[in-house]
Amino acid sequence: MKAHDGMYIDGAWRPAVGADTIEVVNPVDEQVIGRVPAGTAEDVDIAVRAARAALPGWAATPPAERAARLTALRDVLVARKDEIAETVTAELGAPLPFSQMVHAGVPIAVAGSYAELAATHAFEEKVGNSTVYQEPVGVVGAITPWNYPLHQIVAKVAPALAAGCTVVLKPAEDTPLTAQLFAEAVAEAGVPAGVFNLVTGLGPVAGQALAEHPNVDLVSFTGSTAVGKRIGATAGAAIKRVALELGGKSANVVLPSADLAKAVSVGVANVMSNSGQTCSAWTRMLVHTARYDEAVELAAAAAAKYGDRIGPVVNAKQQARVRGYIEKGVAEGARIVAGGPESPRDQGYFVSPTVFADVTPDMTIAQEEIFGPVLSIIRYEDEADALRIANGTVYGLAGAVWAGDEAEAIAFARRLDTGQVDINGGRFNPVAPFGGYKQSGVGRELGSHGLSEYLQTKSLQF
Repeated sequence: MKAHDGMYIDGAWRPAVGADTIEVVNPVDEQVIGRVPAGTAEDVDIAVRAARAALPGWAATPPAERAARLTALRDVLVARKDEIAETVTAELGAPLPFSQMVHAGVPIAVAGSYAELAATHAFEEKVGNSTVYQEPVGVVGAITPWNYPLHQIVAKVAPALAAGCTVVLKPAEDTPLTAQLFAEAVAEAGVPAGVFNLVTGLGPVAGQALAEHPNVDLVSFTGSTAVGKRIGATAGAAIKRVALELGGKSANVVLPSADLAKAVSVGVANVMSNSGQTCSAWTRMLVHTARYDEAVELAAAAAAKYGDRIGPVVNAKQQARVRGYIEKGVAEGARIVAGGPESPRDQGYFVSPTVFADVTPDMTIAQEEIFGPVLSIIRYEDEADALRIANGTVYGLAGAVWAGDEAEAIAFARRLDTGQVDINGGRFNPVAPFGGYKQSGVGRELGSHGLSEYLQTKSLQF
């Protein structure tokens, strides 16, 4: 798509206040593919004012009509799914088949789920001698990351609109073209002016201005834990609600009774998907010492098959970060069995699919979020040891458990300090709540739990 040179505010594309722009770079060939405005605090203020003005009308719109607009939005995304996939591939670097299946397909499913929820959710209920209403929180400031550029937008905007909130979106500066395409879809779906607004810009400028704005009632942020802490502190000082989906260092626990070959194969695929740029990726594989060597051999072979099948990471800074972690792993005594720090190509921000063996739980690569195609395999002695290692980070976003008996896997999963666990390769569910324990965030996305983040309750006593 062709980049817009303005902001989508109050139902129209409007010139930015300043003249500064952000270059959008294709991470495969490092070529500039577009430029978008670098929004300022003044741009954010204009957008928030538009959202505030539109709030009373949208909040009073019957849920059935809000559902109709979301259904129309879903239908526009379906009609433009090929353009969505091509745009994500161009600015994120994901292989086109993955963009078609995941980056375009998942947001369509999520948008459809919220269209259904808007039509069926009980926004009013009787509780004894009271009537309890669920009402929109108000103006939402949504700040989204680059790793799943459309999914993260839809996972915030769709429930906010279903709840009756209005939105100002500040997307990641690496993937703003997908956000502009979404704004076009919103307009095409007939969402009223001011209900959704888009300001492109840098996080420390436009993102900070949005989080601090006194007329924003809720900040929904997905990104690093470090930035999430700052947003949480800002919101707390203003008694402002937040929804934070932050970092992860998820464990893939392979119990002795599991199908080892399947657990390793799926586990490696999970880490290499989206070039490792997934906050819920199972980047620590925990294997019993009796089967450890076999698991390492299987994982090395599986990773080697990916080679050129995965795309680059998003930019040069991220490439340097991931390669730095690989070098750190070697320096701390871990053993590379696949991949390594050397870039596999002369051009583009590529990182070799990398597997580490002989990783101990205290190593940097076992504790910190790398956000690249890097897997650490850690041995454990018994279930108590596995649980200690799995829970032994500041994160608690996701994870996986494999066992020959499902009940055995469930029993272990219930003891994990994490918000979502896949049992024996469980499939993604677009209406199941997603979010973290500990420093992986506050709140939930997707399904009815995600809708609840954008609602507040009022009770009338009779």
